[in-house]
Amino acid sequence: MRVDFEELRAFASPNRKAVMVTRRKDGGSQTSPVTAVMDPRGLVLVWSRATTAKAHNLSREPHAALCIVGDNFSGWMHVEGDVEIVRQPEVMPLLEEYYRLREGREHEDWDAYRSEMRSEQRVLFRIQPTRIVKPA
Repeated sequence: MRVDFEELRAFASPNRKAVMVTRRKDGGSQTSPVTAVMDPRGLVLVWSRATTAKAHNLSREPHAALCIVGDNFSGWMHVEGDVEIVRQPEVMPLLEEYYRLREGREHEDWDAYRSEMRSEQRVLFRIQPTRIVKPA
């Protein structure tokens, strides 16, 4: 059953566990467990290291699918969308926003957080949902 952004936001806000599916170079599927949050603009945000398979796959083909899963498998939603990868150094304010959305609070030491994000080569995937489905 197709749903809208508000239904996705209502489900995804408390449920952040997801499996991301990207396309490998050989055409096969690559899956990764991720933490997904929605921003106020309706984008789904996922962070990663720039060196991961999903980052390489998305650089080549910027489209992904997510299966967002409720705690204790209490439900799920399928989200597909086009992906923008935001890299260092431009990504830093977005990683801070991601942290606030994920944790619901400010970080205790933003300088340490920024340093860690740089050393881990963190990037942010901004997914614009083009298809949202939940089970009937």
